[in-house]
Parts: sequence; structure tokens; C-alpha cells
Amino acid sequence: MRSISSFNSGWTFHNGFDDEMPANHKSGQQVELPHNAVELPYNYFDENEYQRPFCYQKSLAWDPGFQNRQVSLMFDGAMADSVVFLNGEAIASHRDGFTPFEVQLTPILSTGENLITVKIDGTENSEIPPFGGQIDYLTYAGIYRDVWLKVVDAVSIERIKVETRNVLAEMKSAAVFCELRNSDKLIGDARITARLFNVEGREIACVETMSRSTGTWLEFRDLPTIDLWEPDDPVLYKVVVELECPGGTDSVSTWAGFRTAEFAPNGFYLNGRLLKIRGLNRHQSYPYVGYAMGRRAQERDAEILKFDLKCNLVRTSHYPQSNWFLDHCDRIGLLVFEEIPGWQHIGGPKWKRESVENIRRMIRRDWNHPSIILWGVRINESKDDKEFYEETNAVARKLDPTRQTAGVRNFAHSELLEDVYTMNDFVLGNEELPWVNHFRIPLRKQKDVTGLESAVPYMVTEFNGHMYPTKLFDSEQRHAEHATRHLQILDAMYGDPQISGCIGWCMSDYNTHKDFGSGDRICHHGVLDMFRVPKFAAYAYASQCDPSEAVVLKPVTFGSRGERSIGGVFPLILLTNCDEVELQFGRELVVRAKPDRDNYRNLPRPPVVIDHRHIPIEVIGNWGTRWEDLVLTGYVHGEPKKVVRLVCDPRPCKLEVSADSPFLLATEKDAVRVVVRALDNGGSAMPVFYDPLNIVVEGPANIIGPAQLSFKGGVAAFWLESVGETGRVEAKLSSQRFAPAILQLDAVRGDPFSMDIAWAKFASERR
Repeated sequence: MRSISSFNSGWTFHNGFDDEMPANHKSGQQVELPHNAVELPYNYFDENEYQRPFCYQKSLAWDPGFQNRQVSLMFDGAMADSVVFLNGEAIASHRDGFTPFEVQLTPILSTGENLITVKIDGTENSEIPPFGGQIDYLTYAGIYRDVWLKVVDAVSIERIKVETRNVLAEMKSAAVFCELRNSDKLIGDARITARLFNVEGREIACVETMSRSTGTWLEFRDLPTIDLWEPDDPVLYKVVVELECPGGTDSVSTWAGFRTAEFAPNGFYLNGRLLKIRGLNRHQSYPYVGYAMGRRAQERDAEILKFDLKCNLVRTSHYPQSNWFLDHCDRIGLLVFEEIPGWQHIGGPKWKRESVENIRRMIRRDWNHPSIILWGVRINESKDDKEFYEETNAVARKLDPTRQTAGVRNFAHSELLEDVYTMNDFVLGNEELPWVNHFRIPLRKQKDVTGLESAVPYMVTEFNGHMYPTKLFDSEQRHAEHATRHLQILDAMYGDPQISGCIGWCMSDYNTHKDFGSGDRICHHGVLDMFRVPKFAAYAYASQCDPSEAVVLKPVTFGSRGERSIGGVFPLILLTNCDEVELQFGRELVVRAKPDRDNYRNLPRPPVVIDHRHIPIEVIGNWGTRWEDLVLTGYVHGEPKKVVRLVCDPRPCKLEVSADSPFLLATEKDAVRVVVRALDNGGSAMPVFYDPLNIVVEGPANIIGPAQLSFKGGVAAFWLESVGETGRVEAKLSSQRFAPAILQLDAVRGDPFSMDIAWAKFASERR
């Protein structure tokens, strides 16, 4: 039977590499994976710092359980050019920073101590995608994902694939493909058994066969009482495949969901029902540590997209992302558009061969995720290349005929070789098209983009972003325009049946190369900042949910008459899903306003916009008249459901501290985000408060990044990281004009890698 255990602890990191290292275990920094080779500052850094070789080493002691078995290391991801040595001998290499690779140790694994050396070269090698051109994101060097020690018998299961069939019929079925490793060593037939379990762990189907071939199909037929995987009820089933043969026994499991997903000329259909896609793009980077964040931080990003921002899809721009992230998308019902590494540039023959292999590795790794509905098989925003993209599509369709393909472009009349025409439409705000600005056209019509006579499956995959970068601490007027642009795109999308959906650029700000961003090496393109703190535009998405799920009322204002260029607060945009909002100014003036369906005819939940139609300018707008408190009350079905108070004389009042979790896991490299808000006497974050925040951490945890931060837009955030020990963690937070605040967490032990436990938790919460 197989054994897979974490291999993340006990590594030695060297800030460089020399030819003597593979055969010698040298002293260095003790690290735990995931690990970033160079910790960059928040901004104004030199990205060349990590573009060189580094070295990781670890000793593996011989275990009697290795005898007559296959021992290997599985790397979930290392950036970017990796060479693995065992006892001084190079045994494997991998030239892709975003997909996993497995290294067989058995042929030269010796009794006693075995030295494992991993050379990681972070250089942007022009023969490896996405490199060769300029890239608007960073590729931080290091072993930034998990590593596992795998021990199996001589004959084992290589991988399994699940294809659900007849999903919309009363009696459903599923086919399971089992691929064997070392099938040539079989003596006689192997017994292969596939079992299907529901979420409660009850076996609902079993099928077996005898085979000696490398690949074998098994099928569950006429399955009763199967629930569909839906975004609001993402039911998962566990498939377990067992192997019995003279060469050994093995068992592999995966989670699967029964669902159909089809892009058609008139929209996207999930399980036969039309669903408008509303999503955001995601980069997998974090401040200071780059890509090297563990399981729970990855899961939290999925939760933010689904539950905080109310999106139903995420695009993994522009590369395959963490297994932990995708697993959680399966559990919580967040759709995924996954694509291969790349950004505009197409390299030479070696580069293209590696890109095609990227497709194979991505699909083989992720083909069982029900959340994934589309494969991106074109380099983002690249030029047409008929031969290359015919091959990428053919490879994807052969490996996985159950999903459609897409290719993201940024120019019109591109050749369509994929199943879905996906377009980055940055027409809103394009200064080269003044006629567009004049008429405020948010999105082009499909036909104008494709140049085709008939409609095809079509989706907008990026918008806004670099057209209107907005910092968390920018002016109120800029935030109002930023939110408006997102609203206009979403409204246009909902009004066009030939657009399957829109995916905004992007979820959060991200570090980038010197050629992009705001000069500080940050692209401030997100609806969240790098610490996942929401800007006003985030509520353009969050407010589209039904109020039975959450009542949203976010005024796009700092509550001050003197913030905007012309003075006043009009037009006052209220991002809300309420039926009506009441505004009270001081003690006497009270007005009510309904959602603005004149300008947002298609949005499920238009904003409420209060302007001089509701309140005469001489009452509230004149400079020099008395400024009063603003009290906003949101009504749903005639009942008051939410109140927001903006005081006329804000003063520092208290530090509000919140953490994403009440505990840290000592059994893995865990991290918990902490958000600190400087609140005024009305309970609002102080938008132009920039004082320093001092952080002192006691107990088994470290702060990621510096221990002194500056508030930005009245908010400061950081991550606390576990150090492998249990106990009470206390973070003392102080800023000169506030009473100190204390956050307490517990570092605990548990079973951090059990998806069964995680899924059971979410299943019980749903019920």
C-alpha cells in the first residue's frame, strides 16, 4: 500500500549554488517549505535579486519500508528551472515553475543517509514559458509549494481520471480511467476495483475488472440518487481505485462532481441552465513571500472570491495555481478558468514544445476538478499562431474531451481555433478611441471583436485594470470612478445575451516588473489591495448578491465635504443590494432613493445614486454651510436592515483587529491574515490616516514582513506564520493615537492535509 507524507521540514537553504553542493551537505539557513528564495520588500525592489541559482538540501535516512519498493519525491511547484541531485548525481530536471513533477529515488537510493540537493535557478530563461519577453507579474524563485515523499509497491497506480456521464438523465453514470506505473512488471492480471462514496462515506457503487494493460476504463452505471455539483450546493463524491496484483497493492482516491458545463453562442450553461459569469482574475502572489504561501492562505483567497466578493468564477491568470486553491474551489462551488503559463510572448521551437507539455501537465493534474470548466490553451494576449495553437487545442481535446478550450486575446479579428472566443476588452477608457470615451461604451459587441458573421461562444476575460489603476489610499473621486467603471462593465455584460460573462482585472494588487505598475513595482489594478483589503470597487461585486445572503450598503465616500475637487459628496454612490436607502443629513433632512435603473438597466442590484435631484445643492452642497453627520439606512422589503453612520467630526477612537482564523496550525507552514482598522468615533475606518503601527509578537509565531507598518486608507494588514510549535500567540498592536490592542491566537496540532475532514466541515455547515 502506498504511503505519502509531507517532506516540507528540515531543509537547508543556500543563497547561491556551486558545483560541490550536490555531494556535500553544507551549513545554511534552516527552512520549511513552502519557501521563497528572496524576501522582497513591499515595493520599490529589484526583481533581479531572485534571478539567479539557489540551493536546497535535505538528508533522507534509509527506512526498512523502502526495501523492494519505489521511492520518489513529488514537488507541487518550484520556480523555475529545477535540477534534483541524489548523493551527488543529477537524477531529474523540470523546466516549468507552475506544474508538479515527480523524481524517482529508488534506482540509486542507498542504505544509510541520502543527500538530496535541489538546484533552483530563478533566471528568466528564454527557453522556458512564460519567459523571453516582458511579463506583467513576478516569478519568485524557490520551492514555493509542498514536497511529498511517496513510497509504493513495484506496480502502482500512476493516476486516475473520472468522467461523469449522462449527468442530466435520471440514471447517471461515471467512467474511471486507471493508469498503472510499471505495468510491464505484472505477472498475470491485476485486479482493479473502483468504488464511489457519497459525502457521508457510504459506498454507493462498486465495479472491478481484471487487466494487465497500462490503462483501464471502469464504469459506474445506472447510479441512483446522485446530486449535481452546483455553485450553491457543490456536492462532491469520492472515487477510490484499488489495485491488487502479485507486484503489490495500491489505493488512490480523488473527489469528483456530477455537472455539465457548456459555452454556447447565447451564453454559458451549467447543468443545462443559463448562468451569467461574474468573476475576477487572480494572481497567486502575496507581499514579501511571493508565491510561498501554504494551504490555508490559498483556501482563504477562494473564500474571499466566493463569499466576500460574491463572484462565481475565477481565472487563474496566467498559469496553473495551487492544488489547495483548486480543491477549495471544488468544495465551495467557485468555477475556474485555468490556463497555461505565458504573457503575450511566444518563443521558439523549444519554448513551444515546453508550452505544449505545460498543457499536458496542467490537464493531467487537474482533470478531476469539477470547478474547472474551461482550459486556457493560448498564451495570454499573444499573436495568432495557427500551427502552434492547432496543436495546443488538439492536445487538450484528446486529453480531456469533456471540457471546452479557450484562448485569451487582446485584439479584434483573431483567428478562432478554440471552442470559446475569450477577449480582454479594455475599450472603456481607451484614450486612443476618443469616440468610445465620449459615449462611454463599456463593452464592444461580439461581432465587432470576432469579425465573424455568426455568433460564437464568447466571454470577456479582462477589463478595467491598467485602464484605471486605483490605490487603496487614492482620493474619493478616483474611487468613485473606479467603482463606476466596474459597474458599467457588469451592467453591459448582463444586458448582452451573447456575452457569457465578464472576468474583471483583477482580484488584488500584485508586484510586477519595472516595466509595469506605478513605478513602485506594484500594479494597483485590484478591487483589493495586496493584503486582500477591499477598495470601494470590491462592493460593486459584493452588492450583486441577494440580500437574503448578505445585506450590502457601502457608500463610496469618506464622508467629508472637502474631499472632492468640486467639493461636496455628489453624486453619492451607494453600492447596495437594498430595495431603498434613506439618507439623513443632520437632524432634519431626510430623503429616500431607490436603485438607479435609469443608468443601470441590466444589473441585478444597481447602485443607489443620490445627487442634486434628491437634495438641493444649497442645502448640502454649498461650501461654507454647516456640515452634519450622514446616516444611511438600507431597507429590504420595507424593513430597515443595515445602518451606516458617517460622522461630521471624525476623531481617532480605537483599533479594530480581526483575524481570518482563531488558530494557527503548528503541523504545517501555516499563515493567518490579520487586518487592523483605525476607526473613528462613528465606527468607520479613517481613510486618510497614515500613522505607523507597531507589532510585537510573543509565542510560537512570526510576523511575515516588517514589524512596523503604516496605515493605508486607515487600514494595515499582515500575516502571522506558524513556527512548528504549539501554544498561545499574542500580537500586541500599538499606534500613538490609540489605546493598544491585543490579538490572541492558539497554535495547535491537527490533521492539516485531510481533505476528508475539510470537506466534512463544509458539508455539515451547508446542512
